[in-house]
Amino acid sequence: MFYSIVGTDKENSLEARISVRSEHVARLNALRDEGRLIVAGPNPAIDSDDPGEAGFTGSIIIAEFDSLQAAQAWADEDPYIKAGAYASVSVKPFKKVLP
Repeated sequence: MFYSIVGTDKENSLEARISVRSEHVARLNALRDEGRLIVAGPNPAIDSDDPGEAGFTGSIIIAEFDSLQAAQAWADEDPYIKAGAYASVSVKPFKKVLP
């Protein structure tokens, strides 16, 4: 089943994000390589693909896991959590309807 993982950033999280971005992206690339990643990306803090110092307000990941518990366990190991970038993370089942 698919699950949505939504991380909400703490204020001024850009430095924490940058410090562990390569580890965060490596985990996403592993999901992609396994054919389990539907989409992943950040929410810019301003209306721009490159928000610069404005940074980001969170991230969204939709990927396939065996269970809600497996998705939660994967999310709990995110480097952005360990670096203190995220204030909270929500993991929920996701039903893909379109496209």
